[in-house]
Amino acid sequence: MPTLTIVIASTRPGRAGLPIATWFEKHAHAFDGFDVVVADLAEVNLPMMDEPNHPRLRQYTKQHTKDWSAVIDASDAFVFVTPEYNYGYPAPLKNAIDYLHQEWLHKPVGFVSYGGVAAGTRSVQQLKQVVTTLKMVPLFDAVSIPFHTQFIEDGVVVPNEIMETSADAMLAELARVEAALRPLRAESE
Repeated sequence: MPTLTIVIASTRPGRAGLPIATWFEKHAHAFDGFDVVVADLAEVNLPMMDEPNHPRLRQYTKQHTKDWSAVIDASDAFVFVTPEYNYGYPAPLKNAIDYLHQEWLHKPVGFVSYGGVAAGTRSVQQLKQVVTTLKMVPLFDAVSIPFHTQFIEDGVVVPNEIMETSADAMLAELARVEAALRPLRAESE
């Protein structure tokens, strides 16, 4: 079964990304189309880019980069769980993306975004520009959670029907696009 890695983009204390990602992880397990793993950038704790060589060369000198490379290399699809900070996405996510290059190629990525009235959608629009440069395929189907705090009770997400339906649509599309891209990944290995 292909591996889906859920990347939690926010690293700040008290973040909503953790309960939102926990809800989505359970939903993804129930979908039963992927082996699901979580990469919490707060735990990965990558320093700001500290490798001397360009990521395209894959000549990593730091163990944290080698470990991050192994996680992303083993993944077939991604979901980025991201807030919106000042119309953009969090710096730790950009840093984590920029650490690598080939490991991201020809893999689909979906988005679970959250925020206020815009539901994190502006951060997703910026992310789409970045991931396409890495030959990733961003999905149209997404989970966008406006005024997200209303869905968190005692640290647990209580989703509404729209969130559940959106998650189902995105997971189904991730499975289809991952299968379609698999031959391209095989060629580049």
